[in-house]
Amino acid sequence: QVQLVESGGGLVQPGGSLRLSCAASGSFFSIYTMGWYRQAPGKQRELVAIIISGGSTNYADSVKGRFTISRDNAKNTVYLQMNSLKPEDTAVYYCKARVTGLDYWGQGTQVTVSS
Repeated sequence: QVQLVESGGGLVQPGGSLRLSCAASGSFFSIYTMGWYRQAPGKQRELVAIIISGGSTNYADSVKGRFTISRDNAKNTVYLQMNSLKPEDTAVYYCKARVTGLDYWGQGTQVTVSS
């Protein structure tokens, strides 16, 4: 069982920045594939960014060049640095861990981009 706790969401103006954090339980965090997903009202949950154990990353086209996913294995934490935020980035952001084929989700953190 892996527990995930997200933090760092909030209200930000267009063009602003936020950094989300996701702290994971477990002794083998370094081998987890970690991802950030988001779900806007009335829409399906979508992949934002993913980082594998070796550090390779992948991003949704809509966030490329604006968002950066990173991980600190010593702290069992994955981050999502979000810059140049747009109103369409408004959503609940979820952290996911994939461990030996099983998926674990956090509770989500709200990000609202509005003036």
